[in-house]
Amino acid sequence: MAEVELWAEGLAAVHARIASRFARSEPRERALEYVRGLLSPVERKNGWTLSERAGAANPDGMQRLLAAADWDVDLVRDDVRGYVVEHLGDPAGVLVVDETGFLKKGTKSAGVARQYSGTAGRIENSQIGVFLAYATPVARTFLDRELYLPKAWTEDRDRCREAGIGDEVAFATKPELAIAMIGRALDAGVPAGWVTGDEVYGQHGGLRATLESRGMPYVLAVPVNQRVIARVETDTGDRVAKLRADELARSLPAQAFKKISAGNGAKGPRLYHWARAQIRPLESADGYWLLVRRSISDPTDLAYYLCCGPEDTPLRELVRVAEARWAIEETFQSAKGQVGLDQYQVRRYESWYRHITLAMLAHAFLTITTAATATPKKGAIEPTPRT
Repeated sequence: MAEVELWAEGLAAVHARIASRFARSEPRERALEYVRGLLSPVERKNGWTLSERAGAANPDGMQRLLAAADWDVDLVRDDVRGYVVEHLGDPAGVLVVDETGFLKKGTKSAGVARQYSGTAGRIENSQIGVFLAYATPVARTFLDRELYLPKAWTEDRDRCREAGIGDEVAFATKPELAIAMIGRALDAGVPAGWVTGDEVYGQHGGLRATLESRGMPYVLAVPVNQRVIARVETDTGDRVAKLRADELARSLPAQAFKKISAGNGAKGPRLYHWARAQIRPLESADGYWLLVRRSISDPTDLAYYLCCGPEDTPLRELVRVAEARWAIEETFQSAKGQVGLDQYQVRRYESWYRHITLAMLAHAFLTITTAATATPKKGAIEPTPRT
């Protein structure tokens, strides 16, 4: 009973945090019921089931909340971010960018297209959401979200208007959406030591340049054919050359690789061999590296990361950040499985943002409440101190 009361009090406090974002009391209270429904054990969390749980005879009220009610979804997003930082904020936190797919039928849902979905592992009819997550040694949850609109959408303004997409919404690549979200987080003072993401984001020079201009360290995955500038030894002496990532990795001596655990996985410690090579030798600062991860069981299985950070950054710290990228995969899984992130039945642009933002709020509440009563996970990777 004490735990139930604690949850009720906590949820009431979160609701009070966002209350001013609603112009009228009816949608304000319905938003609370919506979040309660997302947190409930209801198997399918859509307009009908959430309405039935709230005691409504039909889903009209919940549909109005997502489609027509007067409330500011971006200010609620800011409230979610503030709530997360208040409870989980950590200077060693990692901002993680990634996308996830939402499989859809038909052609009317905003942004839907035949496109690659990591959720399905193939090209499917889907929407793609780009997310910014926040990972700390204690917990991880979302800070921000953007719906990716393919060019086929932004070049057809009539189709956009039909889905509620304003004429001011232009085409933006996934890395450009990530730049916008990271910028909002940093402008809001989110404490973070690093940014990480997969190859989609790592190979985007504009994203890396933006982070460097803001003094934000990063560890970003890149493909095998990523070109880097490094100083290499030759028969006639050292020279600066432009190499592929795999070429530079092959030049590293065997002793450069260290066995380091990247934390515990489903089958125990995630052990790999890790090494780094200094790159960009003509830069004024020395804190640029190519990080290489090599499988212990299969030496031909390698992954590569471009890194920028303080000169004294230990190798283990780069490993910690690189592996924090998987935090967002776990977050997608828990958000879809526990708070219905992907269980919406809306088509319009703003309705997508409204459902996703309330699901983010529900996930943040669940994460923070659970973290407050949990013991630290054995094998969790703590930030590496600089000595």
